[in-house]
Amino acid sequence: MKTVVKWSAAVLAISAITLTGCKEDEPVLDAAPTAADAQFTYAPSPDNPNIIDFTASNANLQAEWDFGNGTSGSGTNAQASYPLAGTYTVKLTVFNSGGNASSTQDIVIDSDDPTLLDDPIYNILTGGQDGPGSKTWVVDSALAGHFGVGPNPSQAGDFPEWYSAQANEKAGAGMYNDRFVFHLDGFRFDHITNGDIYINELHIGNFPNAVPSPVADYISPQADILEESWTVTEGADTTITLSGMAFFGYYTGVHTFRVINIEENQLFLRFEDSQNPDLAWYIRLIPEGYDSGGGTPDPMFSLPIDFETVEPTFTTFGNSSVAIINNPDASGINTSSRVLETIHGNETWAGFYVNLEDPLDFATQTSISVKVWAPDTGTFRFKLEEQANPNNFVEMDASVTQANTWQEISVDFAGSPTVFDRLVLFPGWDVANAGTFYVDDITQQ
Repeated sequence: MKTVVKWSAAVLAISAITLTGCKEDEPVLDAAPTAADAQFTYAPSPDNPNIIDFTASNANLQAEWDFGNGTSGSGTNAQASYPLAGTYTVKLTVFNSGGNASSTQDIVIDSDDPTLLDDPIYNILTGGQDGPGSKTWVVDSALAGHFGVGPNPSQAGDFPEWYSAQANEKAGAGMYNDRFVFHLDGFRFDHITNGDIYINELHIGNFPNAVPSPVADYISPQADILEESWTVTEGADTTITLSGMAFFGYYTGVHTFRVINIEENQLFLRFEDSQNPDLAWYIRLIPEGYDSGGGTPDPMFSLPIDFETVEPTFTTFGNSSVAIINNPDASGINTSSRVLETIHGNETWAGFYVNLEDPLDFATQTSISVKVWAPDTGTFRFKLEEQANPNNFVEMDASVTQANTWQEISVDFAGSPTVFDRLVLFPGWDVANAGTFYVDDITQQ
């Protein structure tokens, strides 16, 4: 039997409206950029012919620059420095939701200007223009915490909070024999593998000859990766990008590394995993031949700390700095002679810590107090850690309610176990570049 379905005019009208509504909700892509949109102009800056100002022709598009000198940039207007004479190919790529387009131009720099190489990060990475012209870095294998992993995005700060390698834990994996050479001339980079590399197990598909490592993950034969380039992009999150297949220590499919801390003898980096965006990896490098102290514990001290007769050793992070100086404002509740000065780093979680000789016992004295002189009101975070296991910690916040004067603040750790032998302080918590703080009289009460 044949069934006949009859549709009423009302139903057809509703269907038409519904279909029309669906079309209206569909996103509309922009027209893809054209070759004309990717054009740009350039001119020497008024102050220096080796510094070039670039302008993208279409200011309505996202613009990304490769300056051809080992550096990159973004935005309609950009500037690049060219310390050395030569011809450089500059590439502009513009984007919108419809696609992208690129163009290149060669610029000619007539003469050298070595003063432009005098950049603090360049100097640390390469030894500077007055040095040998290159600097070789290695994984700080003898120091606990030289390698590890945490969540992405970070939850408690940029450190390997899920797993942190012990000293020499990854021996035989192909990581510790790698050498990373930054050259100042031409921003060249050499990744000397010494025949093998250490790779995350998610990436063995790219390495058909990989075999299980004796300490988890995989090891693969790999010739030296030479004559690549390095690029530094400076900003709130300074990054180092390596070209080609070059990477630092542990292959996760990425070649851009965020600088967590950089000093003359230390480079602490954070990097992600192209196959698992929930992971953030960390690696600590030191110059080849430098002795960072290895597994030797930092000097230890006891509370109270008043800076008058003993100058404790503090370890900074987040690009903060510390120094023990004469009290710049001997007034109010603090007329002592010596205090600790700390200049807050560019990370919101910047601070410093001191290792304690014995674990803190909160059975009778439950509070930790400090005197603080702060440039502004805000949060001051206290954190207690176990040196043997920094992933075991407790945190509490105090409020700084007065600026530009000495104030005593404290937090109550009552009930905390007697295992914490490291005191970590975060002046200006959750604020980047929070300014200069002074700290004195760290006591348990």
